[in-house]
Amino acid sequence: MITYVWAEDQKHQIGVDGHLPWHLPADMKHYKEETMGHPMIMGRRTFASFPKVLPGRKHIVLSRNEDLAKKYADNKQVLILPSLDKLNDWLDQHKDEKVCAVGGASIFKALLNRVDCLEKTQIDATFKADTVMPAIDYSQFTLIKNEHHDPDSKNKYPYSFLTYMRKGEPIQNG
Repeated sequence: MITYVWAEDQKHQIGVDGHLPWHLPADMKHYKEETMGHPMIMGRRTFASFPKVLPGRKHIVLSRNEDLAKKYADNKQVLILPSLDKLNDWLDQHKDEKVCAVGGASIFKALLNRVDCLEKTQIDATFKADTVMPAIDYSQFTLIKNEHHDPDSKNKYPYSFLTYMRKGEPIQNG
């Protein structure tokens, strides 16, 4: 089961200069809860935006960069796949487990027809950004959770955690 895990602002923006345009600790906690123990699919730039290899999650990185592949060849927590065909082969071999697609926009776009679950953090604000989430046809999904949060001392912006399941998919937890 492929699950998208991402945050976006009111203009569907998801990044600026290779990082998040906002600081929202609650979203980081939610991201960790959703991805912990599950493989994460990402592009090279998303992988590069992490401060380090994140513990407890296998990183599946789509990249043709041979130096990157050599650098992580012996790291069992990182798998570099050189093509979308190789990624789809890997996904076919892991279709019975939760796999989290975490960005960037090209990964989300490439897997749009395969995604089963959407775990979206909707931030009720607009930011300066250079990357937009690809359009999703929400008519193909059912909203099964909507958890709104007002700003607080740690989280400056109002936000909601939204969970959608593709219509016809069984509702799963974890």
